Amino acid sequence: MVDRSESNPIEQATSEELAEIITELEQYRERLVSDTLAMAQRAKIMKAKALETLEPSLSQIDVQLEALRQQQATLNQ
Repeated sequence: MVDRSESNPIEQATSEELAEIITELEQYRERLVSDTLAMAQRAKIMKAKALETLEPSLSQIDVQLEALRQQQATLNQ
């Protein structure tokens, strides 16, 4: 028999834990953009091209952030 309480730890997270996860993911997103733009500048790649390359990853992060925020809002109700 499967114990669902351990199947997805994020689903079992408290509001405070979710806030910490959200903060860390936001920081990761910012760092990813910043580091990529810094590398693009050193490699003399246009900013728009570098951001275009990042777009799929940024979209995925944004989807996860929104899901976490909704989960946190549900817990806070």
